[in-house]
Amino acid sequence: MIVIVCGVSGTGKSTVGKLLAEALQLPFLDADDFHPQSNVQKMQQGIALDDKDRQPWLETIAIELAAWESLSGGVLACSALKASYRETLRSKCKKEIRWIILHGSTELLTQRLSSRQGHFFDPRLLSSQLNTLEVSDDAWVIDVQSSPDEIVKTILQGLARN
Repeated sequence: MIVIVCGVSGTGKSTVGKLLAEALQLPFLDADDFHPQSNVQKMQQGIALDDKDRQPWLETIAIELAAWESLSGGVLACSALKASYRETLRSKCKKEIRWIILHGSTELLTQRLSSRQGHFFDPRLLSSQLNTLEVSDDAWVIDVQSSPDEIVKTILQGLARN
């Protein structure tokens, strides 16, 4: 099983993804770790990435997902804001991917981003990400007002039903 925890920056993708991977006893990867240095530098400077910046990054992750699929699966934290990005991510997999989109109010996300330290994402890019986000019908949308443990519990219950 492949589960991808998506959403804009500040929703807790990495925290929820790690907890979910632990609960499912699956490996965890963070898509941020696959960004080339040029993408990281742009985001540090407050410059939004465009599709040209993202495409090679997404293709690299798609290859990694296919490798996971051939093993036991895994959990990935990845913004995957557009449906086209999610199509690229699933392009090399044969089985269905479970998509979880974490979502929260602009106020909550701004507060989280302003208190976060040591991350390359410039909080000024939040509005760009919110404007880019496309929610698809095949994704579970979960509000991030709850604690990460509660969010994981909700996801596990949904996975058990399906």
